[in-house]
Amino acid sequence: MFVVALLANTEETKPMPHAQADGARLYYEETGTGYPIVFVHEFGSDCREWETQVRWFSREYRCITYNARGYPPSDVPPSPGRYGHEYAVEDIGAVMRHLGLERAHIVGLSMGAYATLLFGLRYPGMASALVVAGCGSGAPAEDRDRFSAACKAQAERFLANGAAAVAEEVGVGPTRVQLLLKDPRGWREFVQHLGQHSPEGSAATLLAYQAQRPSLWDFADALAHLTVPVLLAVGDEDEPCLQTNLFLKRTIPTAGLWMAPRTGHAINLEEPAAFNAAVQTFLSTVEHGRWSPRDPRTRGG
Repeated sequence: MFVVALLANTEETKPMPHAQADGARLYYEETGTGYPIVFVHEFGSDCREWETQVRWFSREYRCITYNARGYPPSDVPPSPGRYGHEYAVEDIGAVMRHLGLERAHIVGLSMGAYATLLFGLRYPGMASALVVAGCGSGAPAEDRDRFSAACKAQAERFLANGAAAVAEEVGVGPTRVQLLLKDPRGWREFVQHLGQHSPEGSAATLLAYQAQRPSLWDFADALAHLTVPVLLAVGDEDEPCLQTNLFLKRTIPTAGLWMAPRTGHAINLEEPAAFNAAVQTFLSTVEHGRWSPRDPRTRGG
């Protein structure tokens, strides 16, 4: 009994692993061995929402998940100037360098997908493949002002009402209710996790990252020269992201587009088996050297 208690206490007091980034320490987890995959979470989630991916891919890969700045147990910087899309991009590199990873597959969802795509543009030598899922909310020109205003309003609700109240509201939104309809238990877990987030960290992320990030159309020239293999993944009921994903497919020469039917924003939670299969096929094709740029002949008509 004493030995069991001692082991339990040792486990409880073991310090949480953190990677030092610019202005924040980032909590991370790693599971499995093999070639590394770094998972970058969305605004409404944290590293826990990659669980169904980690359980699958850690059989063959070294899986790394981490919490973005503003998401405990990562640091919540008090200064608004310590948030934004530039930090999000550099934080991927900070985690990789801390773990000694020269290169990795990068898998991102929504806010994390935006950072993943820009990381591939900035550090193509560090990214062997990019999975860009649920990316593009607020990117079209006609959506910019409305999206920015919505982010600012939600930031105010986080600070005024707390994360738990906002989580219930988000959970029944037009691109989230699909998870409730398919998997009520998984939906409840998602809402509970979101309700545990830092109101201050979430508000700062909304104001400095979500509301102010450039449109992906601003990177059109750079995206047209991207050579890293890209898998775009989107649900067909994720309305705010559909137009952007067609733009990305047409612009990035190495991009393939996979669309999940009757699926909203949290594509990896709604359809974990299909998402994992699509990602696994993509990574296998890349690793076998068979993911080539789009043939110009397919652009006819």
